[in-house]
Amino acid sequence: MPQRTSPTPRSCPSCDGFASAAITTGGRNQRGHLHTTTADCPACHGTGIVRRDQEGARV
Repeated sequence: MPQRTSPTPRSCPSCDGFASAAITTGGRNQRGHLHTTTADCPACHGTGIVRRDQEGARV
């Protein structure tokens, strides 16, 4: 019996699927680890995919 597959989710056109980035702030803590902050894509909110109902909408 054939199995139905759902369509693959489309990657975000704004970030090409790379939805989050870790950015160093330049400082280090007492253990020597870099201070980082994360930045999420404003179009897909850090998920990397765009829902079907959002494809035609302006972001």
